[in-house]
Parts: sequence; structure tokens; C-alpha cells
Amino acid sequence: MELIGERWSLPIIREMMLGPRRFGEIRAELPGLSAKTLTERLESLESTGIVRRDSLPPPASVHVYALTDWGLALEPVMQELGRWAVRSTLHDPSLPITPVSLMLSMRTMIVPDRIGELALTAGFDVGRARFFARLAEGELTIRPARENDPAPDLHFSAEAGFPYLAAFYGKFPAADVGLAIEGDAELAQRFMALFSLPPKCAP
Repeated sequence: MELIGERWSLPIIREMMLGPRRFGEIRAELPGLSAKTLTERLESLESTGIVRRDSLPPPASVHVYALTDWGLALEPVMQELGRWAVRSTLHDPSLPITPVSLMLSMRTMIVPDRIGELALTAGFDVGRARFFARLAEGELTIRPARENDPAPDLHFSAEAGFPYLAAFYGKFPAADVGLAIEGDAELAQRFMALFSLPPKCAP
């Protein structure tokens, strides 16, 4: 906790979990985080070896922040914290969720025993953020989408994260909550059935 326990540190780390991010991208996803605090946290995380600063090759030629291998190893810790948090009776699923946080939640809330031999690829659009996922050999991997990605078996899109939460976890009909789905309807239902929130703890 001495390394990652300061306010904002874990949300900042979370936003880099799927790949490098620009300073402005991180700040835009975390309302209430000042530029000064973000600078301080990034410097602290860099000094401890959790974050590194890179430069993108031309034509971008901009600085980005990325997690080191040690930083990426925090994902199982954050998954356990996520499972713990949603078990609270005070958990409010209607609160805003960033696109990266949504994708990480899907990696957290998939139920391995339900996967079986199911294998597929999926695209996720959350507002302007785009991701590509592959379910294979019992594991769900998710990364930012690339221009040369193959056409996925399923494609999901919504303007924000809540429609995903309502459909994947709340099991509301996708069309009723604003989640558009392209691809085989039966395959989509099989895929969405893999996800479930843990039961609530008694108050």
C-alpha cells in the first residue's frame, strides 16, 4: 500500500492496464483528477518501477505512459478488489465506468467453468473507444482494436458502459438497454451468459 495506496494511484494504473496512454487520455477518463496530481502520481509510480514513460514512433512522436511487466502483474490484485467491491450492498452499478475499466471488469467477471470449448472473437465499441477480444482455450484476452484486425464473430456497441453492464451482468435484453449486437444471435447469448457478478455479502 505504500507503493500504490495514494489516492488516484489505482485508477491511474487501471487506465494503463490494456496499453500505453497519453497524459491527456488518462486525465480525461478520470474526472476530478487535476493535472498536478496526475503528474505527481505518474512520477511516483515511475520512480517505483510500476510505470515507464515511452515515446511513440513518428508520425505520432508523443510521450505515453505504460505499465512495466511488474505493473501489469497488478491485474489479479485489481480483479480481486473488483470482485470484493461488487459484493457490497452499497455497490451502485449505475455510476459511470470508463471503457478500460469496463473491459477489465469483463475479464474479471467471466465465469471460467461456463466457458467449456467455446471460442470466438468479439469487437467492443464503447463511445469512441474500440477493443478487440479473443476467447480461446478458456481465457478471454482484450486489447485496443487495430486497423488490421480481422472481422470479429460478434460486434457490440454502445455510447457508454452502462448498456454493457445492464446486458452482460443484469441480463436485461440488449435492445432494451441500448446495446447493439452484430453477429449470430445464439452465439451472442452464449457469450453473454459467461458473465456473472458474485453474490452480495450480508449487511
